[in-house]
Amino acid sequence: MPVNLNGYWKMISNDNFEDYLKALDVNVAIRKIATLLKPDKDITHDGDHIIIKTLSTFKNYNMDFHVGKEFEEDLSGVDDRKCMELRAAGAVAKQVFKKT
Repeated sequence: MPVNLNGYWKMISNDNFEDYLKALDVNVAIRKIATLLKPDKDITHDGDHIIIKTLSTFKNYNMDFHVGKEFEEDLSGVDDRKCMELRAAGAVAKQVFKKT
């Protein structure tokens, strides 16, 4: 049975996030702000279609995609990146959320 990601999720921890953002060449001011945030995620999951709403005191943004299909993530107004795929030379950020 597929995992059901539907629900509202609260961030529990955010390990190595600043190094991850640095590897993505996100400017230092945005990195400092981002590491202080504990955004919530509101996820709607219907089959292969997933909508993730990231909610924080700094900036809200949405990701709308189908699993297994390439899509453009538009982070204009967050850190002004647009990307089709997110890779960062060995840097890994671990974010832990708890469903509420």
